Amino acid sequence: MEAFFYIMILPKIGIQGVKGSFHQLAAENYFSNEIEIVSAPSFQELIDMTQNDDKTDSSVMAIENSIAGSIMPNYLMLLESKLKVIGEIYLRIAQNLMVLPEVKIENLTEVHSHPMAIQQCRKFFRAYPHIHLVETEDTAKSAKYVAENKLTTVGAIAGSNAAELYELEIIHPHIETVKNNYTRFLVLERSGNEETQNCFNKASIHFKVAHGPGCLVKALDVLSRLGISMSKIQSFPVVEKEWQYYFHCDIEFDSREQFDEAISSMRNVTEMLRVLGIYHKGETVI
Repeated sequence: MEAFFYIMILPKIGIQGVKGSFHQLAAENYFSNEIEIVSAPSFQELIDMTQNDDKTDSSVMAIENSIAGSIMPNYLMLLESKLKVIGEIYLRIAQNLMVLPEVKIENLTEVHSHPMAIQQCRKFFRAYPHIHLVETEDTAKSAKYVAENKLTTVGAIAGSNAAELYELEIIHPHIETVKNNYTRFLVLERSGNEETQNCFNKASIHFKVAHGPGCLVKALDVLSRLGISMSKIQSFPVVEKEWQYYFHCDIEFDSREQFDEAISSMRNVTEMLRVLGIYHKGETVI
């Protein structure tokens, strides 16, 4: 009797940073835990990897934070790429101080983490002036560095999944100053959702209007007239023309027909318009 073996091929999902990062947590919540994480050291390398080779099926990239605002370089990299936005997810960001087992906060001389994480936790460290805060490129990588080098005088700020993965002890949980701290992540692919986008209710678009009185108002009036909600607008300078701007908009709509009418009408009052992706409005993970 012949035996048959089935090999499960897991989706390959790209993230910025090492395993244990908030990017991994966002990816697992969006796709489920049955995925293969592919790490990229920087956002540009994540974009390049997703766009140019078969190392990933999709990628997850942070795009804005409820406290720090837009991650401008990531918007620009997305606009310069050919990638499509196929989804989004909002993740509650809880920062934790973690160390090797049995290390106390009094033993620490340094704490390492990403600059944004450090900024979110500065108020906590005012009570510990003996600790020097060191900026690194990634929260989870900081935790990994402490664990691999068995550093008894260095701690890390990262998510609880990093502590579990690298076997560190959280000695102070939720040290972020503002507790309602959320990051929005976009899900990116080389091709879009064209075959199923009739059931979607959100889109990201990029456009440019003429440089003159009322030109932007005309474009946005299309959305207002059709009852379409604009959840995000972000301007970007046109490099070759001083004081002129491109605009990124996230819009929410009720039907594909409503969206198509809006795009058609906006093309008549803009110099350029590109649909970056059509997708479902994302869930918030607490």
